[in-house]
This record gives sequence, structure tokens and C-alpha cells, in this order.
Amino acid sequence: MFEGLSDRLDHSFKILKGQGRITEINVAESVKEIRKALLEADVSYKIAKQFTSGVKEKALGQNVLTAVKPGELMVKIVHDELAALMGGEQVDINIKGAPAVILIAGLQGSGKTTFSAKLASYLKSKKSKQVLLVAGDVYRPAAIEQLKVLGEQVGVEVYTEDDNKNPVQIAKNAVKYARDNHKNVVIVDTAGRLAVDEQMMNEISSIKKTIKPQETLFVVDAMTGQDAVNTAKTFNDRLDFDGVVLTKLDGDTRGGAALTIRSVVEKPIKFVGIGEKMDALDLFHPARMADRILGMGDIVTLVEKAQEQFDEEEARKLQKKIAKNQFNFDDFLKQIQQIKKMGNIKDLMAMIPGMGKAMKDMDVDDDAFKSIEAIIHSMTPEERNSPRLLNGSRRKRIANGSGTTIQEVNRLIKQFGETSKMMKKMTTGRGKNMMRMMGGRG
Repeated sequence: MFEGLSDRLDHSFKILKGQGRITEINVAESVKEIRKALLEADVSYKIAKQFTSGVKEKALGQNVLTAVKPGELMVKIVHDELAALMGGEQVDINIKGAPAVILIAGLQGSGKTTFSAKLASYLKSKKSKQVLLVAGDVYRPAAIEQLKVLGEQVGVEVYTEDDNKNPVQIAKNAVKYARDNHKNVVIVDTAGRLAVDEQMMNEISSIKKTIKPQETLFVVDAMTGQDAVNTAKTFNDRLDFDGVVLTKLDGDTRGGAALTIRSVVEKPIKFVGIGEKMDALDLFHPARMADRILGMGDIVTLVEKAQEQFDEEEARKLQKKIAKNQFNFDDFLKQIQQIKKMGNIKDLMAMIPGMGKAMKDMDVDDDAFKSIEAIIHSMTPEERNSPRLLNGSRRKRIANGSGTTIQEVNRLIKQFGETSKMMKKMTTGRGKNMMRMMGGRG
């Protein structure tokens, strides 16, 4: 996502590269390129013009310090303006109530049902809530069954009334059921249409009036660009929702919806969907998204993802093993499996500052670790524990058993040795602090 926008913005900053100072002429040229970049990203002309006018005004009002180059200052100004355009601060979901009721709305195909299950998984695992999913889409034949399957997948109960075709009554009954069965949160998935219509608006309005949700979220497909923004405005005029959810932000999207929906509907983006897996849901942080757009990475999110996967006690044990030179292939395999749980490898690499541009044209396979895992699994327990045993004949046997070549086995053993040395250094001095940060407090 945002690759085209990132490239164009980078080009606009190069206009100021090498300039000794900011002038009205070079700023005007840079701002013109920024406006083009936003328009190509499917940002409306009105918002693009407002944005660039603000950037120009701030740039011309700055006295450039000798330590700060004009190009660097422009990057800072654009970053701050992008973050402000997308809302400025991260806004949490409201789950206060007994139970807290969350109403999900949106057009058909926007990803409401999948998001409902992802949100249930998030609240269950991250907030330790007892969640009830409610199948309120009585029109789409597969909707109820889809929610049941997803609910089972994330370990959350799904409330259905197969013979009832009244979504308002179903939602009302579900809230009572949740209260009687000590559920903390109720998530009501509702029907969508292929386009906005009066029947749809009346129905969703009636559901909201009846169950009085603490939170109403509008789910929108980010790939629909400015159409998504227009639909959000129509829904907000009728529903007065509390926040926006952007799905499919990992797809081939230009990013216009993410950039402008906040300023049009004046409601925060609260979540973004970044894949099909049930844990592929992120809180929306405007400043971090601005970092990614400008190729600065997102190291904070990367560390948070690492902390979610790395157990504190396990991290302590691993640190002791590394300090004693006892790090082995079983430990190496565990680290790989934890990294895989963090998400898409290319997306993770792009969170490292400077890596986004380097990774842009690279095809990084999510199955890149498969051959490594196969090689390690082909080793005996003794070989995994004592890599020094891996002589030529053993390496040949491992290559045959894993369906790889001796060269690949040799490469892995070399990488393992280098990783062991690097991790040994990480347990001493400043590296120790980084390990603490990446592994929680262990």
C-alpha cells in the first residue's frame, strides 16, 4: 500500500535536496509535486489543495536551522500534516458497559463479517473479554454460516436465530442473552447492500435505536478509494457512527481513503485490516502511518508485535543459553516460528526504517522459512543440539532428507553461526537493552 504515493513524495523532497535555504520558488515547485502525488493516490482535489496550502504556509514560515537541511524540514512538515490529516492521535474503541455493545455497519463485500470475527479475537486475546458474536445478516445466505465458522476459528460463541428474519429483534435478544450469560462484549454483524438504499438505512438505524450500542463502527473497503469516502459520509449522516474500519489496506490500494476519510466524516479511523488471517488487524496510529508513507518504517509497531509473541520467561531462558554458548538449532527454530506469527514477512521488513524502499521490488515469499524448517527437522536431536557434529556425510544425509541441496544446508549452518555470534553480542552492553525491548522485560 502507498508505494506510489511514497515514491512521488520522495521525488518532491528531492527538489529541495542540495538547496541552501527555503525560498518561495523552490517550495512552490515541491508543493506542486506533493499535490500531484496526493491526486494520484485518489485524494480529492479539494483536500489535496488544502493540505498543500498548509504545507506551503508552514514551510515559508520556518527559519531553517543550519543543522537542518531544507529537504529534511519539508519531510518533517509533510509528516506532521499527514498525521494531522489522518486524525493526529490514535483513538481507542469504547468497550465500557455491561455488556458493551458494538454495532458493525457497511456495504456488502466490505469485509464486515470477517472484521467482526477479527475484532472478537482481538478483544478476547488482547483485552481478556468474554465476547458474543451476533449473526444479524438475515439476507445473505452464507453470512450466518460464515460467522459460525469464523467464530469457531477464534473460539468465540456465535448467537443465531435461524428461523427469525427480523434483525432488530435478533440483536435485542442477543444483548439479553449476553447479559444473562455474563458476556462482556456483544458484536452485532449486520446486513450490507451492494449500494446505499433507504431500506438498508432504516434497518440499521432501527437496530441502533433498539440496542443503543456503545460503539458503532463503519467498515469500508480501502480499495474503493474516494467511493469509500463518499459512502462513509452517507452512512455517517444517518447513523452518526463512532469510528471507521479500513479493510484490505494490504491490497493494491492507492491510499486515498485512508488519507481523507477522517477529514470528510470527522470520525477517527480505529482499525485497519491487513490480511485474511484472524490476527491481521491493527489499531490505526496516524503518526505511524505517516512514518510508513514517508519510508521511515514503523519500529514501534514492529516492537509491539515482537512483544506479543515473545514470552518473558522464554526470553530469559534464551538469554542464559546464549550467554553460555548453548544456543542450538531447536532454539533457532523457535525464533523462526515466533517471527512467522508476527505477520507477513515483507510487511515486517518494511517496518524497519530504510527497508521499505529496498524491499519495494523484491518478491518475499511468506514460505521463505519452509526450506530452513525442513533442514532442521531432518537433523537428529543430537545434531540440533550440537551443530559441531555436522560433518560432510551428515550434511549430505540432511540435504537428501529435507529435499534441499548441500549448498543450502551449508548456507543455513553458516547463517546459524553468524546469528549465534550476533545474539551473543546482543546479551552484553547496549545490545542487552535491545533484547529486553524486543522480548518484553526478559
